Amino acid sequence: MIRTIPAETKLVICVWHPFTEWRPKPFMAEAIRKRWPQVRVLHLPNYDGLPQELPDTDIFVGYSLRAEQLTAARKLKWIHSTAAGVAQLMYPELRDSGIVVTNPSGIFSVPMAEHTMGLLLALARNFPDSVRQQDLAHWSQQELWDKPQHLTELNGQVLLIVGFGSIGREVAKRARAFDMRVWGVTRSGKGDLAHAEKILAVEDLHDALPEADFVLIAAPETAETRHLIGAEQIAKMKRGARLINVGRGSLLDEAALVQALKSGVLGGAALDVTRVEPLPAESSLWKTPNLMITPHTSGVSDRLWHRQTAILMELLERWFDGRELFNLVDFARGY
Repeated sequence: MIRTIPAETKLVICVWHPFTEWRPKPFMAEAIRKRWPQVRVLHLPNYDGLPQELPDTDIFVGYSLRAEQLTAARKLKWIHSTAAGVAQLMYPELRDSGIVVTNPSGIFSVPMAEHTMGLLLALARNFPDSVRQQDLAHWSQQELWDKPQHLTELNGQVLLIVGFGSIGREVAKRARAFDMRVWGVTRSGKGDLAHAEKILAVEDLHDALPEADFVLIAAPETAETRHLIGAEQIAKMKRGARLINVGRGSLLDEAALVQALKSGVLGGAALDVTRVEPLPAESSLWKTPNLMITPHTSGVSDRLWHRQTAILMELLERWFDGRELFNLVDFARGY
């Protein structure tokens, strides 16, 4: 890996997204300039000016670069993704280029874990229906109790976390505080048991699903995880179980989910991610019974860009010092 020195480094920050909070804040570029005044730092507000800046860029900070853009970036040595998911970068030209790719893995874990606990409680206590009845000025105590999925408690329930990475571990820590029984699922069947009762390998998922009261999908998006939870897996879940997806929309077969909720096989579900985002108004998900939707806000926090800046600054320190980088993306695994 060829490193650069500050005086010979051009760093470009460029992300544009319709959701304003996914766009980098000016203080990220300012922090880099203050720490390394010799570095040429450009913060582009959109992609219009990117083509002319790419040829002599050494470090790119952003969401993605397409294959044709990569061809123009002849000096590029390192891409730091501002998104934890990097499926958009898993193309052969980048994989074969020798360019280093890192991501901000870990910075979304705390807000996503807190968001997930909110979804768990909302499903157990049926907050969505309570809010709907409040809008109608209706005291719905009997109706809430009479639903097939009675109001329940989290304590003593089995929470199966499919994808026991940094997000899963933060959820487990909080779920244990609610006296839940936490089981994790990883590719290898190995993981941190500090807050989990057991860790299972992904090939043993079918054996665990019938025991789970709540199933949380928090795995990364790869070719292997597409429809990780589909009709076959949902059929193995106990009747009345609840399902939550905070990973990526591609991990869940949405048609199978809709059918399971309509038939009453599942007691409820919550989605923070969907296959198509923004979710179209005509999507059947909006009208699906016992389904709660949050608009991909689990990772959003007023502390997000402070965390983004801190992790990039630490990586830059290591880059210029010649030390090993962390959060390196493994092209073979896809994350």
